[in-house]
Amino acid sequence: MSKILVDTIDTRSGTSNITIGSSNASQITLKSGATLTNFPENTPAFHVRMSANQSISTGVDTKVQFDTEQFDTDNCYDNSTNYRFTPTVSGKYFVTLYIRSSGADQTYIRPMVFKNGSSVIRHDHRKAMGTNENQGISGIVDLNGSTDYIEAYINSNSAGTVIASITDCYFIGYKLIGA
Repeated sequence: MSKILVDTIDTRSGTSNITIGSSNASQITLKSGATLTNFPENTPAFHVRMSANQSISTGVDTKVQFDTEQFDTDNCYDNSTNYRFTPTVSGKYFVTLYIRSSGADQTYIRPMVFKNGSSVIRHDHRKAMGTNENQGISGIVDLNGSTDYIEAYINSNSAGTVIASITDCYFIGYKLIGA
């Protein structure tokens, strides 16, 4: 085995790619404890849930008050007043809203993700009257990294309750790499 000792590897003038290994190389091994730097990350990212059940009115788009942060990598989620995610980095964000709603006369629930006050992801879900059912939606939203924000909403044909549970009700999002 050969060993090359250098401090910097750089491209020659006029080129922009560095290839490590040949077409038959299948693994690059780093020493134990080595750290790779300058790689893109899926941040900002957040995962929030509710600390208590929330009542919803009939036929009204109601903001879900996710007030408990599981994590918020860049402090971009407001969990006390606006209940919204306003990232400081522009890009495409993958978001998921998962809710559980109950109500004696409910036959549909509509989870929605709003961007800047307008619905951008939504799904009407029919359910058996009087049952508690979980419903989730996911999608990709472009956010400008300064003024754009997203929020979680629900609508139902009957008054009811959004059930607070770490597994039944949450809102998550993260920046996609390479999109």
